[in-house]
Amino acid sequence: MATAVISAGEAMHYAHDLWAPLNVTIATICLLAAFMLLTILGISESSRVAIAIFLTHLASLTTLLVVGVVYLLNNGFGLLTENLSTPTETGPAEAIFFGFSAALLGISGFESSANFVEEQAEGVFPKTLRNMWLAVSFFNPMMALLALAVVPIVVVGEHEETLLSYVGAQTGGNWLAWLISIDAVLVLSGAVLTSFVGVNGLVHRMTLDRCLPQFLLKTNRRGSTHRIIITFFLLCVSVLLITRGELKALAGVYTISFLAVMALFGFGNILLKVKREGLPRPTRAPWPSVLVAIAAVVAGIIGNAVLNPPYLEVFAEYFFPTLLFVVVMLERINILRFCLFVLQATVRGTIRPLKAMTRAIRAKIKQINAQQIVFFTRGDNIANLNSASCTSARTSTPAA
Repeated sequence: MATAVISAGEAMHYAHDLWAPLNVTIATICLLAAFMLLTILGISESSRVAIAIFLTHLASLTTLLVVGVVYLLNNGFGLLTENLSTPTETGPAEAIFFGFSAALLGISGFESSANFVEEQAEGVFPKTLRNMWLAVSFFNPMMALLALAVVPIVVVGEHEETLLSYVGAQTGGNWLAWLISIDAVLVLSGAVLTSFVGVNGLVHRMTLDRCLPQFLLKTNRRGSTHRIIITFFLLCVSVLLITRGELKALAGVYTISFLAVMALFGFGNILLKVKREGLPRPTRAPWPSVLVAIAAVVAGIIGNAVLNPPYLEVFAEYFFPTLLFVVVMLERINILRFCLFVLQATVRGTIRPLKAMTRAIRAKIKQINAQQIVFFTRGDNIANLNSASCTSARTSTPAA
């Protein structure tokens, strides 16, 4: 969900850079709605389109990097030295720690690669991870250094939503800024589609596993589970409105979500080692690597939580209700049994006093009816005797 919202929001920020009158929040909702409709209509990801977007993205980043290097060779590295020598608000250790925590957002996307394991041929998934690591390990630090060498630190905050297009404008002119903006819109829009397709499959699987209500499995004429898609869209819009479309808030929620998923991967690996030691697997991660990875991810979560406590609150507002809902679904049999036990205990506790009261009332009625009376009459007139008998019955029987 955080992936879809921040990708759509960032895409529309770059689109706003292309067309200034564009309202980013409304455009973000429209983009999410468009992909919701496409997913409901049965549109899924295309490997050819994905490859085309990926190659276009690599070409755009390479162009930006080459133009930036040429720009620096002509203008020098003085600004880079000045930016690197800018004093920090905290000590060096804290700056490195918080910088590490914030930089973890730059490797997001690895958590979604696991969704495609079952659809890939044997041996393809490790290559996918390797290629992603190579691309990220090269382009991320290069783009960061290029931005530091071209943009003054005090100006970065003014262009944080579209920093790469601003770098392109500074180094190559408007044509490069347009190229980077168009590329960003395409890539980030593709990420939105990936989010819709991925969450549709994930929720569908969780529903089949009885972790979520079965009504989500309802399909339309095209065979798509529209209830899942519409619910996901509404949740995305709610996150966007709660954070007011602020990129920092969205990035904070996204980072915490991403790091939490990565931490769960590590804990899942430990569970496999402990509970399924004999399970065949092509690759085994050593214990030190797993523990170091978990420690680094947890440190990143703590760092982001300390940096932006309100973002953690937004994350918690969605995480804990979802967790509670899933727990209720998993334990619903035990919960229903507990409700039945409470109901039976309540009924038994109520019936016992009522039975005692009923017995007491009946005993009182019997006691009253058992009283003897003497009726004196003059003569043996049948009418008088009958009237006396009826009167005695009325007075000895309590009113209903």
